[in-house]
Amino acid sequence: MTAGQRGAPSSVAVVGGGISGLTAAYRLRRLLGDQVTITVFEASSVLGGKLRTAGLAGRPFDVGAEAFLARRPEGVALADELGMAAELAHPARFSATVRAGGRTVGLPARTVLGVPASAAAVADVLSAEGARAVAAEAGLPGLVLPRDDVSLGRLLRARFGDELVDRLVDPLLGGVYAGGADGLGLRATVPAIAAAIDAGAASLTAAAAAQLPAKPSTAPVFATLVGGLSTLVERLSKEAAAEVRLGMPVRELSRRAWGGWRLTAGAAAPAHAPADAVLDVDAVVLAVPAPAASRLLATVTPVAATAFAEVELASMAVVALALPPGTELPQASGVLIGAQERRRDGRPFTAKAFTFSARKWAQHSADGAPVLIRGSVGRFGETQVLRAADEELARLVRADLAELTDVAAEPVDTLVQRWGGGLPQYGAGHVERVARIERAVAALPGIEVAGAALHGVGIPACIATADAAARRLVGR
Repeated sequence: MTAGQRGAPSSVAVVGGGISGLTAAYRLRRLLGDQVTITVFEASSVLGGKLRTAGLAGRPFDVGAEAFLARRPEGVALADELGMAAELAHPARFSATVRAGGRTVGLPARTVLGVPASAAAVADVLSAEGARAVAAEAGLPGLVLPRDDVSLGRLLRARFGDELVDRLVDPLLGGVYAGGADGLGLRATVPAIAAAIDAGAASLTAAAAAQLPAKPSTAPVFATLVGGLSTLVERLSKEAAAEVRLGMPVRELSRRAWGGWRLTAGAAAPAHAPADAVLDVDAVVLAVPAPAASRLLATVTPVAATAFAEVELASMAVVALALPPGTELPQASGVLIGAQERRRDGRPFTAKAFTFSARKWAQHSADGAPVLIRGSVGRFGETQVLRAADEELARLVRADLAELTDVAAEPVDTLVQRWGGGLPQYGAGHVERVARIERAVAALPGIEVAGAALHGVGIPACIATADAAARRLVGR
């Protein structure tokens, strides 16, 4: 379809310049051709959202998202479509570890986000008592899930006990959502497990086993781009050929009486708004965090605005360390750390995870290069640690690294990147909440929503929502 065809919009505003917004802009350009005017509004001074590649010791290094699931097709397919397939990289053959019960052990393989297919799969992570609780789960009374949803943590604790959640499930979820199992819903977080139970699986163990292949797949789980994920942002922006307005948050969104939409943008509401602060367009894609979407939709569709307002957010920070060349790291891709784990002095760890980037990615492992590491900080509801100044936060993370690995080398470069409200929490009922949003928005002409607050926080999920939003907009 081209812009000249009947019903196609001739002007579209995309609100949000992260991966979702840029994918939507790119897909609209491909679907509608050169004659449609696409304007991207981004509140910050740079495009990319949580995809950000910075310079660390003179090397490109991702300080937001570092990779995406390669076994989900959207990220790899988009890179291929953009001519970037040759730039894809996959992790080296080092396994991840987890700090469990005061020991660092290999991350169990046969689980679904920590839900085990058998007690043997997680025996190394648990105490003897914890392993017995997991083994007993298959013999508990059969499961019938509530129609709406249930807290993932509450269900797992009732079936397996606390230890599996604290030592394995929560560290895994902390890396994805910066939240724990108790605050997340089963159906949005582990939908395959919920579907298996709905289909008749008698236990969580059986539901997990049904999702896992008999033989482990040799296909890589994750992928990234050798020059950093900002190269994807740059390519999308170029191919979208949109007018980009940086530092221009959209303050108001309203329907025009004669059709289409009016956007008012700017950091504040001046007495006499400049001409470029108001834009009339035929259609809009909202690809912004839940609070911004709620605010913009408040007078347009209160139902969707209320549902967006129910999505809570977690903040986090990445502490990037460049250690001197030759610094020895553990033979692992990284380590996850549960909230219940303690240092030798009894204090909690500041970091929730480390990625040994120099081990994990070939592009960071060249001879003579600085040894690059990422430390992640921040869980939902735990804001005190993020109040520390950058220098103090880096000191605390380095102390954790030394305790976990005996690596205490002085960094040659350090960078702290904070992500305030960066990760939406998929609480119980999230699937129904998103359904309310999408029904309400579908009733409005010429507007669509996309982004991490809907159907997944990862890059492929965001790409999928953006692609679907663009196609629906054109299809209307």
